[in-house]
Amino acid sequence: MAAEKITVQNVGQPGKTYQVDAAKYTEMRARVLEALPDKAPGLKVADLIETVRPRLDPGLFPGGATAGWWVKCVQLDLEAKGVIVRHDKAPVQLWRQA
Repeated sequence: MAAEKITVQNVGQPGKTYQVDAAKYTEMRARVLEALPDKAPGLKVADLIETVRPRLDPGLFPGGATAGWWVKCVQLDLEAKGVIVRHDKAPVQLWRQA
């Protein structure tokens, strides 16, 4: 049986959508929003990955496998939807939209 899919956006590719595993997306989205602060300067992406990795459901992410890819997927989707904000200077730092 095929895994249920969810449609995500990419802030870097307006108007384009992708289908991804719904269970993994939902789990990662919850952990990302839980980890991100609600104001600048936010968290660097590498720090976000390290923060969420040990909190992930091991049934979906055994040993934290593919956590980096899923953080990026969720990040780009939530940015496109205006749920999180990216600092305008390098390095990329993220926080929840107030």
